[in-house]
Amino acid sequence: MNREEWLTECIQQLRPDFEQLGHSLPEKIRASCSWPSKSGLANKKRRIGEAWSAKNSGDNSFEVFISPVLKDPLEVAATLVHELVHCAVGIEEGHKGRFPKLAKAIGLEGKMTATRAGEALMGRLREVTVAVGPYPHAELKHSNAPPKQSTRMLKVVCKECGCVVRMTRKWLDEVGTPTCACGGEMFEENCEDANLEAA
Repeated sequence: MNREEWLTECIQQLRPDFEQLGHSLPEKIRASCSWPSKSGLANKKRRIGEAWSAKNSGDNSFEVFISPVLKDPLEVAATLVHELVHCAVGIEEGHKGRFPKLAKAIGLEGKMTATRAGEALMGRLREVTVAVGPYPHAELKHSNAPPKQSTRMLKVVCKECGCVVRMTRKWLDEVGTPTCACGGEMFEENCEDANLEAA
């Protein structure tokens, strides 16, 4: 089973829950693990799920996207439920109109733009995820940026010619400052030294 099959099976398992509340899910819903169209990598207000109207689809299917940063099956399922509410009431409702009524009835809590599963829904999602099996996905880190340098390079300056080199704290502590090529003595520049020089 791949991720899309896992999400599709969860949808099938959840259809009766929506029907009991008088909101049948559309027959054609495609779900995939992929980046939302915007804010998928944002540090604040990151979008972890998104639903697209059947009106945008070439074959009249609703499209649901679940962010690849999510790896916990219960969190994935709770996000899926939020997006399925959009499909059930119509994407045009946004997070207003019929959306909050159905969202609360199905068991979502909190701010409607960033819901979480309440206790009852969490219990139901445990049943669903046990029935469907493990979510076949590993978390995708949300940044391609190279890791930040963990070693701070310190400025070492020659008193005679002003030559500047950079060294690690470990090197300075274990070996000491080098002798400059001009033969001058070098020192680690810090705020105190800089102030003395400026005076």
